Amino acid sequence: MQQRFHFCPVCGAQLTKRYLTGRERLVCGRCGRVHYENPIVGVAAIIFNEDGKILLVKRSPNITFPGLWCIPCGYLEYDEDVRAGIVREVEEETNLIIEPLEVFTAHSNFHNPKQHTVGIWFLSKVVSGNPLAGDDASEIGWFDLAEPPTLAFPTDKLVLKELLQKRQK
Repeated sequence: MQQRFHFCPVCGAQLTKRYLTGRERLVCGRCGRVHYENPIVGVAAIIFNEDGKILLVKRSPNITFPGLWCIPCGYLEYDEDVRAGIVREVEEETNLIIEPLEVFTAHSNFHNPKQHTVGIWFLSKVVSGNPLAGDDASEIGWFDLAEPPTLAFPTDKLVLKELLQKRQK
């Protein structure tokens, strides 16, 4: 893996690679701080309409994977609760207020080699609002699980497959 960080965020000195706790890690040569490269947490809302179709958003031209579709999602803010984060993200992207119910699944996402993320997909229900694309979404739509449009993320494909398998049981 290519080294992404070169300077200590605490004192500004150069980070060097050292073997610690079973793997190579970045360590500050001055203050000794170990720089752990932890994944970013993302959240996503699985929302079905009364016809059993899933809500997807088309990614806007100004973000990664433009023009492709995904389950409404986003990154958590540093001080944000996971449930509050998914409510915020869905409202920003779809104008819908949701209630996250239970966690459906969680997966590591490796689609971006520069940033490892961990996603948490919540089964959710709409509480209020009218669907309207906003923020990072250029369109929203309801789709059959078995016939989605071209998806941005491999893990969303996996989640749709898991949802189909659960539905068939």
